[in-house]
Amino acid sequence: MTEKERLGKVFRHEAVDRQPCICPGGMMNMITTDLMAQCGVTWPGAHTDAKMMADLALASYENGCFENVGVPFCMTVEAENLGAEVTMGSDVFEPHVTGYAMDSVLDWEKLEAKGIHSGRSQVVLDAIRILKEKDLDVPIIGNITGPISTASSVIEPTAFYKSLRRHKKEAHEFMTFVTEHLIDFARAQIEAGADVIAISDPSGTGEILGPKFFEEYAVKYLNMLLDGLQDEKLGTIVHICGQMKSVYGQIDMVHSDVLSFDSVVPMREARKNLPDRVLMGNVSTYTLEFGKPEKVAELTKTCAGNGSDIISPACGLGTRSPMKNIQAMLKTLKENEVAADA
Repeated sequence: MTEKERLGKVFRHEAVDRQPCICPGGMMNMITTDLMAQCGVTWPGAHTDAKMMADLALASYENGCFENVGVPFCMTVEAENLGAEVTMGSDVFEPHVTGYAMDSVLDWEKLEAKGIHSGRSQVVLDAIRILKEKDLDVPIIGNITGPISTASSVIEPTAFYKSLRRHKKEAHEFMTFVTEHLIDFARAQIEAGADVIAISDPSGTGEILGPKFFEEYAVKYLNMLLDGLQDEKLGTIVHICGQMKSVYGQIDMVHSDVLSFDSVVPMREARKNLPDRVLMGNVSTYTLEFGKPEKVAELTKTCAGNGSDIISPACGLGTRSPMKNIQAMLKTLKENEVAADA
């Protein structure tokens, strides 16, 4: 069973020989200093050069870390296209927003989105095409920053969150504008060759928004984005950070094929509350960076045993995570598969 076949079967609720092990990219970035040293491709250059981006994504797969390739390696491409100022970071720190495009949601109509075929969005599309041309039986994952997280990177977050209550009309207009831009970018990624679209919305949590606003804003615009994509795709993943206890009912409304949670969500609890959903996660990134391979193996087995259909890090990897720790996840799954067949 190839990596693409295995992941596709999981998305379709079909039986597989073992859980896939992936790390999508975007917020759930898989790049480390060990990996950069191993393949000779480094940040920040790989954020703005399509070949470097593709080579670095491929290196993660070729070095036995994960069973996919994914780009980009940050959550700033969309916000930059909408006018935010972004620094490219360093070989240790990811790109991040340094200046907001506007001060108030009331000014959203003044925004002028750059075309998706310009700047770093075009770099991402070109990198996907390069990976597609390699004709690998490996899932190519394109990444989109979720609607709430993109919106709160364009406007100062505190002002944005206040506007959800104080200026509902303008807030919904702004969110619609942002989501339409994200749909265009996601569709272009699929056309370039992405098999999967992963959407990470860490700023759109139930803890921040509460159940009512989580449904009104996070769920509404995640579904608008998901429903705006083409049918010809392997599937979609949505990752939400934070506790889920207060919003399991609302998160079950999200139209994605897979739901992904970070390490604060017990996988056994998630499975109990979402019995019919494909779940992904959620090996502690703290352990991946600071623990031992044996502990990573233990957590991998626990996630698999507690209901995770797809094994992945709980969030983006710390860039100093040792490669042997990352490799321990996939190695553990393969060893368990062999033991089960024996």
